[in-house]
Amino acid sequence: MSQQKLSVIGQVCPFPLIEAKEAMNALNSGDELIIDFDCTQATESIPEWTAAEGHTVTNYEQIDDATWTITIRKK
Repeated sequence: MSQQKLSVIGQVCPFPLIEAKEAMNALNSGDELIIDFDCTQATESIPEWTAAEGHTVTNYEQIDDATWTITIRKK
């Protein structure tokens, strides 16, 4: 298993989700994508997309007032 980090801090929605989808396509099954983001809409859109695609959220936390990190394991 490998991990890839994707920082989309400062990007407005829907770009964090678009970049997450592209990065996830490049990963192998079981690999993890760590996404750092600060778009409040992505706090819902990224987990919803993850569930719809069948991937697994292994970590999700708020780093500070307006920044989050989420780790997704590819199915």
